Amino acid sequence: MPLIIAIVLLSGLKYFEVGPFAAMSWWWIVALFVLAFLWFEYIERMLGRDKRKAHEQLEKTRNERVKKTFK
Repeated sequence: MPLIIAIVLLSGLKYFEVGPFAAMSWWWIVALFVLAFLWFEYIERMLGRDKRKAHEQLEKTRNERVKKTFK
């Protein structure tokens, strides 16, 4: 998520030509887009983070359902 925030901030600063970001090349922002794409499409899957997040969400939902049932 911090990578996405950095991309949005840098894109805005570059587009509105704020300070030193006006002279910065668009290729730096494109490189961050590529890095974010690679992270979310390949690296996160290789590390198993996508399944872990899904499992945690299912576990949370299950725990809430159990709490409702036994209250």
